[in-house]
Amino acid sequence: MKILVCISKTPDTTAKIAFTDNNTKFSEAGVQFIINPYDEWYALVRALELKESGGATAVHLITVGGADTEPVIRKALALGGDEAFRVNADSQDSYFIASQIAAHARQENYDMILTGKETIDYNGSSIGGMVAALLDIPYVSIASKLDLNGSTATLKREIEGGEEVCEVSLPVVISCQKGMAEARIPNMRGIMAARTKPLKVIEPEQVETLTSIVSFELPPAKAGVKMIAPENVEELVKLLHDEAKVI
Repeated sequence: MKILVCISKTPDTTAKIAFTDNNTKFSEAGVQFIINPYDEWYALVRALELKESGGATAVHLITVGGADTEPVIRKALALGGDEAFRVNADSQDSYFIASQIAAHARQENYDMILTGKETIDYNGSSIGGMVAALLDIPYVSIASKLDLNGSTATLKREIEGGEEVCEVSLPVVISCQKGMAEARIPNMRGIMAARTKPLKVIEPEQVETLTSIVSFELPPAKAGVKMIAPENVEELVKLLHDEAKVI
């Protein structure tokens, strides 16, 4: 069984956010980039666990991006991925990205495609569902547990007020969230091996982009804290009513 894991490059959560080109593009100056945590900690690590237990024969990685994404996907290889593919295109359009992933998956006939539940930069949560639709295979979103029994996957999902357990036949696309696996750190052996593992560059399919970014905006700066004496209840009530507008 072959598994494809979708990998996305995202800014480190401590990065200072700024925009360029009339607020239409994220500024990468001085920003440290990482593997999207949901892709790394849950999708990739669970795929590796399945391979280690004998449930999978190969774990492939795919990303859509320029050459600047290669250090990130090399780290994913260091964690244990067998082979990586980079679609040589730079786009924030979900349909375009999903189409590139689906085109590759269609050629390779993967049994399972895993993604993180979302990326921490755009929070779109749309790639997995689009890939499944393009391939015409089942999709299970925000799964927190995955077990395999032959060609059947059993998944657990957190829902309002409880949990849902569902079964689906392979092939399938799954988006993964917290609970799917425990995070790993690459060891020296994995880091050295990653240097020689295949990373193939694929030219993109001709696909129309359906969305474009008009502008970004930073949230308003937080107001300063107002200190009120504990005995001054009337002033507190007035501020909550007139300024905070919560009562």
